[in-house]
Amino acid sequence: MTAIRSVVLGCGSYLPERILTNAELASQVDTSDEWIVQRTGIRQRHIAADGEFTSHLAIKAAQAAIAHAGIDAQSIDLIVLATSTPDNTFPATAVSVQHALGINHGAAFDLQAVCSGFVFALATADNFLRTGAFKRALVIGAETFSRILDWTDRGTCVLFGDGAGAIILDAQQQPGLSTDRGILTTHLRSDGRHKAKLYVDGGVSSTQTTGHLRMEGREVFKHAVGMITDVIVDAFNATGANAESIDWFVPHQANKRIIDASAHKLHIAPQKVVLTVDLHGNTSAASIPLALSVAVADGRIKKGDLVLLEAMGGGFTWGSALVRW
Repeated sequence: MTAIRSVVLGCGSYLPERILTNAELASQVDTSDEWIVQRTGIRQRHIAADGEFTSHLAIKAAQAAIAHAGIDAQSIDLIVLATSTPDNTFPATAVSVQHALGINHGAAFDLQAVCSGFVFALATADNFLRTGAFKRALVIGAETFSRILDWTDRGTCVLFGDGAGAIILDAQQQPGLSTDRGILTTHLRSDGRHKAKLYVDGGVSSTQTTGHLRMEGREVFKHAVGMITDVIVDAFNATGANAESIDWFVPHQANKRIIDASAHKLHIAPQKVVLTVDLHGNTSAASIPLALSVAVADGRIKKGDLVLLEAMGGGFTWGSALVRW
């Protein structure tokens, strides 16, 4: 029995030019390079320039993905952009990307699931492609989290950075086996009881301001490992895969201690884990596609590899995806 799979044709990324190091942050708030590295694994992050918006980052990542895939942008009929930091309240930042790419057909929209956004966007695009509603999708994660940080709060301002990553998905007929190329399974979860643990204290309806990111770090860490492993076990059960059979584990790059603890609990070998948190910081919805782009560019992720993705974000939201590259 054959099946339509969403096959990855290419990926791309973009990081703003400005790099903000831990040493620079230590001159602004009461922290140190040693403290940040020990607790998070982060050494630096990229910060968008004045006048550089989320759409600008997303457009450059999309152009890189299109070039890597070797396709005509006009063949894309669906754009799903995951972001918590859109250019405007409306319209969706995705339509700015669509326009910049010269596309005036199909559909483009934003999706908001905070740090889980890329996995949620991937699942959304996959479901549209598998139904036959669309044929080729551009899935983007793009953020300018520097715009919602309280730069006097050392518990949060050291964690986040800006960036964008994108992939091209193509609907293709496959044999319908676990050896198929493409997205094999996705699992999404959310639980609004945890909203107060990670949120932004502003909004159009509530305060008519943008607000700043607020986080109960210990509470987030406490829940993260259990939630992440939960949806990964679901992915393994759905496909028959396991820690030994996957080639690469590409987690949301929030905190090295969370990534290490999750991999250890799942018995995933350290050499299979793709880490970019040290160079990028937490770029929210952009972190997974940024990490994918790095691992593809350096030759680690190759065609046919089984790649496990996972993320957790405010809400709480969390999810996993298993993809044969």
